[in-house]
Amino acid sequence: MLKKLLKILWKSILLLCTAGLLGVFLPRLITTLYSWNRTYQVDQAPVERVAIVFGAGLRRDGTPTAILRDRVETAVRLYLDGKVEKLLMSGDNTVENYNEPEAMRRYAVSLGVPDQAIVLDYAGRRTYDTCFRAKAIFGVKSALLVTQKFHLPRALFICNMLGLTASGVEANNLNYRNVSLLIWNVREQLATAAAFLDLYVDKPSPILGLPEPIFMD
Repeated sequence: MLKKLLKILWKSILLLCTAGLLGVFLPRLITTLYSWNRTYQVDQAPVERVAIVFGAGLRRDGTPTAILRDRVETAVRLYLDGKVEKLLMSGDNTVENYNEPEAMRRYAVSLGVPDQAIVLDYAGRRTYDTCFRAKAIFGVKSALLVTQKFHLPRALFICNMLGLTASGVEANNLNYRNVSLLIWNVREQLATAAAFLDLYVDKPSPILGLPEPIFMD
């Protein structure tokens, strides 16, 4: 009897472990395959009216981190190459002394983008929030998403599933450390699983407000 119970317990543990692994790795596989033919380099990117640039942290002095500078630089190239008309800079500004969108704006302006070509979203605390608000607040129906290769699959999947037709442009101008890439990819496994819960279970509503359409037509 005890041997039979142990066998059942062992099978249950294996089943739970398998389900857990699938829950973590399957969403990442799905989003990677989904993004396969939706990801471009700058020179191959399709023409869109808007590029959405995702926040990625600030340094202690309030300037963009290397990974965020990479995203902004890629978006600037899109603008200067005539691929987009506007840059939607979306990031976190939940506390007074932490303003990702403004830091992104300043950096883009320093690289030659006119201020009037930049729109700021101060409530893009998460990728889900950025995609949701881009459509609901700023009236974006289709866009180029600018972020690193490891983040693009999740960003593309979320935006498209929320009804915003999106293609991705890789921001991979810098050589990142292998340790950093490993950490970011592990984080993406968990974040992608959480994104599926957001899309199909929780369906949270981010901070909203009055519409601020980027284009009036």
